[in-house]
Amino acid sequence: MLAWTGAILFPLALFTVLALPGVDDPFLQAVTVLVALLLPVALARRSPLAALTLLVVGGGAVSVLAISGGLPEQAAVAVFVVLADVMVGNVAARRPRRVSVPAAVLTVLVQAALVLLFENPGDLLTIPAVMALAGVTAWVIGDSVRQRRRHAAVQREQSEARAVEAERLRIARELHDMVAHSIAVIAVQAGMGRRVIDTQPAEARNALANIEETSRDTAAALRRMLGSLRRTDAGAGPAPRDPAPGLADLDGLVARSAQAGVEVGLRRDGDPVPLPPDIDLSAYRIVQEAVTNVIRHAGVGRCDVAVQQDAGTLSIEITDDGSGGGGAGDGSRNGITGMRERVSLLGGEFDAGPRPGGGFRVSARIPLPEAVR
Repeated sequence: MLAWTGAILFPLALFTVLALPGVDDPFLQAVTVLVALLLPVALARRSPLAALTLLVVGGGAVSVLAISGGLPEQAAVAVFVVLADVMVGNVAARRPRRVSVPAAVLTVLVQAALVLLFENPGDLLTIPAVMALAGVTAWVIGDSVRQRRRHAAVQREQSEARAVEAERLRIARELHDMVAHSIAVIAVQAGMGRRVIDTQPAEARNALANIEETSRDTAAALRRMLGSLRRTDAGAGPAPRDPAPGLADLDGLVARSAQAGVEVGLRRDGDPVPLPPDIDLSAYRIVQEAVTNVIRHAGVGRCDVAVQQDAGTLSIEITDDGSGGGGAGDGSRNGITGMRERVSLLGGEFDAGPRPGGGFRVSARIPLPEAVR
């Protein structure tokens, strides 16, 4: 509002300057002209093209009056030229080239036209050249500023897009690792219950109870994840504070795998120093995904999990003796990719492939930070 008020008052201020009686002090006259011409400059930030138009029209009128003898010639023209060039740079910094280039050309032409009113014909080539050079310089500076701003905006958008993509991949990995294991256990238990429901009702009831427990655990985990995703919503309530799973929860994973018909031999070596949350969660998810692949693809009733933590490295190895091309690492491509990505993000090494004597092997080595060594 203040900017447009200044623009509206500009004609009145300009008329007052032009109607003032002659003043002998050149400095006072230059200040008076400068104050009048500064009024449309306040509009430069919100509407740079309108500000430049007002300044060129008003400044040209003041310069014509000055050249005709009503005001100090040098002071009025110098103030107009400097402010006009500044506004040209501002338009170039805030508007695309299809707008800023014509505006700069018209401004330079108006400035050069004033030279024709000078009494000294020897300046007809020098002064327009200087004005044109000043206008081009102002436009180049403003256009460079606009390009830097656009480049910074593009970099910021790309950075935000990369962050969003990384978060989507992280959520996809979490959902895959969490849901795939639970669905595998449920599928095995449901199949077993269906086969024995007539001959062994007690075993069928146990299978249904395991399905119920696994389903509830998975539903609770999904609610925690969705709650964390919605924690920025005003009506979502406080963020859930349940801890993420880690290597300390492997015993529960072993128990659920046993319910699905796969015995897991868990071996822990080294000093179990508390791990950072990202390493602890990734290690758990790697074991969970590999064991899930054994349940779904290996066709065996046992696999071995070895977790070793020494001074600087966390080593995880999952092996099985399955046959027929299935095993700890032979699940869906997303599962292998997810395990590899987790280890890669932590700066570790990952390997998965068939064993020479049969079966499958998944191995991960994750470096530990200095704080936990």
